[in-house]
Amino acid sequence: MSDRHDAIVLGVGGMGSAAVAHLAERGVDILGLERYDIPHGYGSSHGITRIIRLAYHEHPAYVPLLQRAYDLWEELEADHDRRLLYRTGSIDAGPADSSLVEGSKRACEEHDLEYERLSSAELADRHPGYRLPDDYEAIYQPDGGYLVPEQCIVAHVNRAHRAGATIRARERAVDWRPTPDGGVRVETDHDTYEADRLVVAAGAWAARFVDALEAVAVPERQALAWLQPAEPELFTPDRFPVWILQASDGLFYGFPVHGVPGFKLGRYHHREETVDPDAFEREPTQEDERLLREFAERYFPDGAGPTMRLKTCLFTNTPDDHFVLDTLPDHPNVAVGAGFSGHGFKFASVIGEILADLALKGETDHPIGMFSLDRF
Repeated sequence: MSDRHDAIVLGVGGMGSAAVAHLAERGVDILGLERYDIPHGYGSSHGITRIIRLAYHEHPAYVPLLQRAYDLWEELEADHDRRLLYRTGSIDAGPADSSLVEGSKRACEEHDLEYERLSSAELADRHPGYRLPDDYEAIYQPDGGYLVPEQCIVAHVNRAHRAGATIRARERAVDWRPTPDGGVRVETDHDTYEADRLVVAAGAWAARFVDALEAVAVPERQALAWLQPAEPELFTPDRFPVWILQASDGLFYGFPVHGVPGFKLGRYHHREETVDPDAFEREPTQEDERLLREFAERYFPDGAGPTMRLKTCLFTNTPDDHFVLDTLPDHPNVAVGAGFSGHGFKFASVIGEILADLALKGETDHPIGMFSLDRF
């Protein structure tokens, strides 16, 4: 006999842990399945710090979801024994007419967010760790900051456990299929389980479980560096806001020093390497380090000291870099959260709420029309 539950969640990372917690708190008999440890460093929900920001250049439609996400993170933090959210302010910088600067300004104005537009000289005067070209400008938004991703997952899992959830780590889902009674059966490398509903939150492995995602949610190798500042007092959270910078060679992002030595930076779509999440070069290379170091030396010279740490992770990109949040047309009891394209973790708290809505009701009051699967 298979174990029977109300719902099963595949993947207990950033999104999946939040979905398990929201479902459990609604009284659902929920099973969460995670192939690695909880938390782990093999997917997309690790790395010591993750940016959260309201000045959302990607599209103003994200802002209402972010406002709800902030509320949920603060609520989760109040129920946890460690801090999850740090507000440093956020900087979006680049040439004055760049899509990053203009997009951030648009989001702020459309949603009446407090912001300032700063010249590169004004930015350097206020935050001396930045050394941007004279023709660059920056949008400063005071609510930006960072989350501590591993602790966010721990907090959601603890909340789920308190609400009665069952979570099994080190158990890899192999496949799922519909059952004659309208439910689902999930096979793992340990056992078989049945449920009325299914949530797929499997990150870079999502396409293994949803055929429609095969060319839509595409894994990409990402690399990060932590460099020891020569002037460490300039790179503390109270003096160094999180940032995104549109440079001639790509879009970069970074953080103040937190948790481990060094200030952290990365390049979106690092070397544009589409990969198999089970078979790629996880160990960072000298080429990874060189790319990030050369950028830091140009724009953050006081931060570009000795390398302290290098890590890889995975993006899972959609063709338009927007999320997939939907139910499957042929299986409306299966909800999918995928393709977060390197900017999803900050939304995990609200995405968990959305996935719980979709799994239980097939719809949500949150504005997710632009994230439908059928747009592809």
